[in-house]
Amino acid sequence: MPEVQDVRRFQESGYVVARGLFSQEEAESYGEHFMQMRASGTYPGDFAGVDLTSSDPLKRYPRMIHMHRWDDVSLAWMLDARLNEWMTGLLGSAPYAVQTMLYFKPAGGRGQALHQDQYYLKVQPGTCIAAWMALDDCDIENGCLQVVPGTQNLPILCTVQADTTQSFTDVTVPIPDGMQAEPVLMKAGDVLFFNGQLVHGSFPNTSQGRFRRSLIGHYIVGEAQEVAKFYHPVLRMDGTPVELGVSEGGSECGVWVEEEGTPAVKMRPLDTPMAMVTE
Repeated sequence: MPEVQDVRRFQESGYVVARGLFSQEEAESYGEHFMQMRASGTYPGDFAGVDLTSSDPLKRYPRMIHMHRWDDVSLAWMLDARLNEWMTGLLGSAPYAVQTMLYFKPAGGRGQALHQDQYYLKVQPGTCIAAWMALDDCDIENGCLQVVPGTQNLPILCTVQADTTQSFTDVTVPIPDGMQAEPVLMKAGDVLFFNGQLVHGSFPNTSQGRFRRSLIGHYIVGEAQEVAKFYHPVLRMDGTPVELGVSEGGSECGVWVEEEGTPAVKMRPLDTPMAMVTE
């Protein structure tokens, strides 16, 4: 269970790291499991395809998604009592489980531009929470996560074009001067919990031969009534299904403006071109 200071950090900064929540032996076992699976073929959700001859490391080791729907090891991890205890302690009630992901991120792999998970999950009401478990020690060189503390209180921000030489995704959210992304250094077995509004991303893997594998679960708050279609079916933390509605998402997003010399967010319709947003 999280301590009082962990809950306070999560509320104030939007994230907290549970150090050593899983053992290094467990992290190694998960890493071996998914490496064997990746080597054995393709799976549902391999949108990029597997191309062992590609010069792009992320095509040789594309991410896995929704593994819990067909892999018992992934399902057991997703519903693990330690994750449930921490999230229940951070949120005040048990969450619902909606997604698993596995990122291999081999040497040379691009990072992911700054973004907010809630942009994709579209939870209503409330937001989502991620449990991001390091299967390898993570630092800036091999592409650890970076977070912008305090941004968990922001609305969903309007996206702009990302630098696809550095990011495998093509959209990002800007942050104003005065807000700084910070690296999150982790050991194998550590789990980072973060709010779905929190702006975060990851560095490219510039190491010579290290992976930065991570096992990720996405969850939604227990009071949620809707989530985007891609994340159904929704599970309680005991593994039983729960019927929720399908969210179509909001009609507005936020852009940064200056109010009396201070950055502030102004909401605009999602379909408003950026050039039409003036102050």
